[in-house]
Amino acid sequence: MTTDAPNTVLALIDAMAEQLTQAGVGFGHGTTNAFDEAAWLVLWKLGLPLDALDAQAAAPVTPAQQAEVAALIDTRIATRKPAAYLTGEAWLQGVPFYVDERAIVPRSFIAELLADPDLGEALDSWLSEDTDRVLDLCTGNGSLAVLAAMAYPQVRVDAADLSTDALEVARINVQRHGLSDRITLVESDGLAALDGSYGLILCNPPYVNAASMAVLPAEYLAEPELALAGGEDGMDFVRQLLRDAPARMLPQAVLVLEIGNERAYFEAAFPTLEAVWLETSAGEDQVLLVTREALLAWRQETEEAV
Repeated sequence: MTTDAPNTVLALIDAMAEQLTQAGVGFGHGTTNAFDEAAWLVLWKLGLPLDALDAQAAAPVTPAQQAEVAALIDTRIATRKPAAYLTGEAWLQGVPFYVDERAIVPRSFIAELLADPDLGEALDSWLSEDTDRVLDLCTGNGSLAVLAAMAYPQVRVDAADLSTDALEVARINVQRHGLSDRITLVESDGLAALDGSYGLILCNPPYVNAASMAVLPAEYLAEPELALAGGEDGMDFVRQLLRDAPARMLPQAVLVLEIGNERAYFEAAFPTLEAVWLETSAGEDQVLLVTREALLAWRQETEEAV
């Protein structure tokens, strides 16, 4: 590093943010801008708490530390891997989770409905007092299953995924949070390997449509395609799920489904399905809720129309 190298934590973050900006890296895996991404990586590399910036902004950094941080930023730029894959950790609603390339980086807005008391009221109002089984379908690294178990201490949670690699990552997180006695990991293609009935099904499925998949930033292409690609209109997995779900739901059960920016495709694919759109920090078009009754009515209507 030169003599005018950044020699405080904040100056180093500013310099690294500028490099990320100049390189045109993509965000969306825990941060939305270059400064926040740089702060995450710098604080992590320096061994400082991720919420320590205000307290540590003026703290000095040595030339050796500057060089280590610069190397990490160079790796971020060269590989285009999400920062979470470089640190091995992602945070969701203040809860830390292990993650690596075997599973998608956790970022589901469903997490807000489980952990945020204000937003969670909307979901809780739909749940029966008798709800004692929850399913997290397409669990990935297990983060929603863990948050569900934390939010509802009385329930047992099944966490299912088609990917055995993802389930190994989920197992690390279930054990990390001491929930092995309440969360069961299940290898399943959709609902095929599951039995019994649930009071609540959570699902953040692959829903990215083909046109969007073709132009995704490199950071998203570093993730397992299985967790992202949803077919031509993004609804391939969702179609099967909505047909199969009632058989795995208690009479008063609900399905909470994240479809990201695909609301238009969802409504085009299921124009007569009665859905309730839930508010999250991203608005009211990312996550929806459907009751078993609504799914049965929709399925009957579509079958009669054939």
